[in-house]
Amino acid sequence: METLTHYIDGRRQASTSERFGDVFNPATGQVSAQVPMGTSAELDAAVAAAAKAFPEWSTQPALRRARCMFRLKQLLEEHAEELAALLSSEHGKVLEDARGEVTRGIEVVEFACGAPQLLKGEYSDSVGTGVDSYNLRQPLGVVAGITPFNFPAMVPLWMVPMALVCGNTFVLKPSEKDPSSSMMLADLVTRAGVPAGVFNVVHGDREVVDAILAHPDIQAVSFVGSTPIAKKISETGTANGKRVQALGGAKNHLVVMPDAPLDAVADALIGSAYGSAGERCMAISVAVAVGNDTADALVAKLKPRAEALKIEPGDVPGAEMGPLITGEHRAKVSSYVDLGVEEGAELVVDGRQFRHPDQPEGFYFGGTLFDHVTPAMRIYQEEIFGPVLVVVRVGSFDEAVDLINAHAFGNGVSIFTREGDAARTFVQRIQAGMVGVNVPIPVPVAFHSFGGWKQSLFGDHHIYGPEGIRFYTRLKTVTQRWHRGAREGADFYFPKLG
Repeated sequence: METLTHYIDGRRQASTSERFGDVFNPATGQVSAQVPMGTSAELDAAVAAAAKAFPEWSTQPALRRARCMFRLKQLLEEHAEELAALLSSEHGKVLEDARGEVTRGIEVVEFACGAPQLLKGEYSDSVGTGVDSYNLRQPLGVVAGITPFNFPAMVPLWMVPMALVCGNTFVLKPSEKDPSSSMMLADLVTRAGVPAGVFNVVHGDREVVDAILAHPDIQAVSFVGSTPIAKKISETGTANGKRVQALGGAKNHLVVMPDAPLDAVADALIGSAYGSAGERCMAISVAVAVGNDTADALVAKLKPRAEALKIEPGDVPGAEMGPLITGEHRAKVSSYVDLGVEEGAELVVDGRQFRHPDQPEGFYFGGTLFDHVTPAMRIYQEEIFGPVLVVVRVGSFDEAVDLINAHAFGNGVSIFTREGDAARTFVQRIQAGMVGVNVPIPVPVAFHSFGGWKQSLFGDHHIYGPEGIRFYTRLKTVTQRWHRGAREGADFYFPKLG
């Protein structure tokens, strides 16, 4: 059995920790590796390596840093299949979904290759007599990322290329549930020509997270995870003087208008609710049906499809859904289904008893569907993060908008309709950071930016894209004058340059 190491100062380093955690293959339920629960001293060593590397890396021409991103992109493409298989074996998602994750991560690397264009400052000639003004975007220093289990390759790639191409050095604390892909990423970053110490990986749990938030040499922290932890990361990090972007949880709604093509809607909901076993912050977990006729027809289409999901180990050809990440998480999802029944929702499809015939110890859970869910129910209010789709019935478009806007989360939302005015009004009125029109999972492409509203995001900046450039740099404005002759004496008033 493999025992993972940290990656510090350009090489793999065995941990000195006395605590280790199990890494499971969710498809079999068997332990596949041991991951160290790193210490604050090991975090200190990684930060020291990053701080040492920062002066030289930050003063490299932006084009030179971008060329490293070009090489990283090529290496990731060459090893994409290997990386997808690795994260599928530790996360449980099906291979096709894992390939999609790698592809979307590579797209951010591709965007980072063009960062020199976005790092250009602005120049104003002669803002006053003999006075020019310009600005610079400069890196922050050592920055850190704390990433979740559901996208062990993609989310680090949302952060690392953007931070590095801007001239920062980086310390990554990946999820301890599926940490191996971060080690492969570290190897590829080094092979791409990034100097030792610029990118580091420290595994661990709360001890490492707390050390990151308290460390005086870490200037900024990026986080993706649940809302309670995102809120704590934001509060603690900012209290310690750090710049923070903390992406939290979600309860993403999809509004189904009476004129929507229901076969297309059903396909969209099945894929977005049950893909990756619902372990996506952009999964659709609430279908808002406008009108009882719409709801009845929709549930009739969803029920047989949810029952017929092909649930298999991720490497089985044609698999549509794999297992959940751990047995503990499966129990949590099951408890929410129990709760929904207790709250009075109609359980249309029950996934609690599903067990794979060939892998009875795997962490499988069947697709689950509730109807007649009300806003007062916890299965509506809280993020379940599993293959559980709930249907809420409303009487009108306005009621659907008000329902969504009243929810604590504001991550992603979609509407399916043939009516342009309804779609346009929805986009204008809805309180969410990412909106889809006849698109079930509106994840922005790499040259836009990803992020929610309300309890789904803490901090001023969304992640990757142009917002990533802004987050990982700070603005410096220069006003300059070159004197030609003798000075004319002191000015005691606030300078007027016009």
